[in-house]
Amino acid sequence: MTDTPHEPFDHKSFLANLTSRPGVYQMIDHEGEVLYVGKARHLKSRVSSYFRASGLTSKTLAMVNKIHDIRVTVTRGETEALLLEQNLIKSLKPPYNIQLRDDKSYPYILLSEDSEYPRLSFYRGSRRRKGRFFGPYPSANATRETLQLLQKVFRVRQCNDSYFKNRSRPCLQYQIDRCTGPCVNLISPEQYAQDVEYSVMFLQGKSSALTKKLTSSMEQAAEKMEFEKAATVRDQISDLRRIQEQQYVSNQGGDADVLAAAISGSNFVVHVIYVRNGRIIGSKGFFPRLRLASEPGEVLSAFIAQVYLADDKAANIPPELIVSEPLSDSEQLQTALSFVADKKIRLGERVRGHRAKWLELARTNAQETLQSKLASKQSMLNRFTSLQANLSLEFTPERIECFDISHTGGEGTVGSCVVFDQGGPVKSDYRRFNVAGITPGDDYAAMEQVLDRRFTRLSKGEGKIPGVLLIDGGKGQLTQAKEILEKHQLPEIVLVGIAKGISRRAGQETLFLSSENGYREIAMKTDSPGLHLLQQIRDEAHRFAITGHRQRRSKARRVSNLENIPGLGPKRRRELLTHFGGQQAIMKASQDAIGKVDGISKKLAEIIYAELHNID
Repeated sequence: MTDTPHEPFDHKSFLANLTSRPGVYQMIDHEGEVLYVGKARHLKSRVSSYFRASGLTSKTLAMVNKIHDIRVTVTRGETEALLLEQNLIKSLKPPYNIQLRDDKSYPYILLSEDSEYPRLSFYRGSRRRKGRFFGPYPSANATRETLQLLQKVFRVRQCNDSYFKNRSRPCLQYQIDRCTGPCVNLISPEQYAQDVEYSVMFLQGKSSALTKKLTSSMEQAAEKMEFEKAATVRDQISDLRRIQEQQYVSNQGGDADVLAAAISGSNFVVHVIYVRNGRIIGSKGFFPRLRLASEPGEVLSAFIAQVYLADDKAANIPPELIVSEPLSDSEQLQTALSFVADKKIRLGERVRGHRAKWLELARTNAQETLQSKLASKQSMLNRFTSLQANLSLEFTPERIECFDISHTGGEGTVGSCVVFDQGGPVKSDYRRFNVAGITPGDDYAAMEQVLDRRFTRLSKGEGKIPGVLLIDGGKGQLTQAKEILEKHQLPEIVLVGIAKGISRRAGQETLFLSSENGYREIAMKTDSPGLHLLQQIRDEAHRFAITGHRQRRSKARRVSNLENIPGLGPKRRRELLTHFGGQQAIMKASQDAIGKVDGISKKLAEIIYAELHNID
């Protein structure tokens, strides 16, 4: 039975009755799904452009051929249309509109205000929390680097409040001169408040004023013969000047985001440089997926509209956005940005002086980021093609899954599954499996359990079928994998084992390819891109398994052995720990010594001693 062909959209009748007012239009396919959302100053003129006889790109034609209906919403002006367009894009997520994978909120530095000794901390989330916020910062790394600098120069505490309130002696941060010990009152509230003030000035970008203030403080301390204090302030000034020297462009201008776009084929990048108080505090590359864009200006317009007009981002819009390309809807964007931010926002295209240097830096970064991404994609594709030739496959693999097992003497066994496609690692498809119910250290049984769980999920429709299944191991592990594939009726999957050679050096691995006649050893040249691909995937699976194993082992070891002893409740455990000062001392104690603790009978002391020393 064949599908009934769909009637083409009667665009002539639709356009004949379409209004010329501003508004938003939605392209709908035959299944009622929204293909694309757009805004227009002149709806009839804009929608008509999709149905002209020539001049459309292949991507636009592909979308137009799917149109079954067009819905129109008339607005009072262009700004209202722009805001409505972005709301619809966020809620409907049309496939032909720009899509950004990274939708995290920006990180901040938070200064608490509910303590005599305020705390500086990394913060991401709603800004309704009490305290002063500094930022936003372009990434978590940039935020943490700033916190580390502050900790080194001004030594304001960054520990959790619960940790701070329960200290009876200074922690390691005090010992290494990263804190002044407010938890045990080694600094007065007045002196601490001075350090907090310096930190705030630094975060506000008042570096010159801060340097002058520190210099004055140093001179006053020297006059009063307080030479240790003067030396401390001198070191702060030195560190501060070193930080200033590392900044690109010294304290010129205010806050701005500098955006540059680069395009190559169907690949786009928008690189944003974040400038706060005249200093570049970081940058970030975004890779939007936008099917209809053909010019950098189109990409920038769509990017700015989606990112900066979001409700949770409005408060973070700087007073100026500097863009690398002229934008056709620049006036409308400025109006909309000013409206949502509730302040005047300027879009700058032609800039001079230090702004021009920022823009040139953004353009360079955009080109470099895009070229790096393209090179990575091409390199990965070449590796997949090489692997096809090395394994004599009839097809180029599109998806490779690799499994590995990690444990320490049988403890905390974890299996990992990592996935690569022709674009590189697919981290959203990575999986870990906690292995249980096997003989500790039995790698074969562990591999069998992990694979069975993975392909049981696959049989239920969870995930995709890999073209190649890579096992970190030799013939024994391959045998387990082959049995699982047969059990789940997946004979079409190519099964490959990669085992370390005698020397256990990279490039000297032994490769096994499963076939109907057993296992065939495959020889690859040490410079083969196909071999490099298998090594990369194997190493990633190993890393992912080890990380999971260490987390599981660490979690298990945080549970005290005392908790597993029958008859030993929380109160008696507390008495034991208080009496001996820690679990190691309890382990070294004799049965008689344990029996002398309040609440511990001779019988219970015997049980405790036997349990701690594995005596039957």
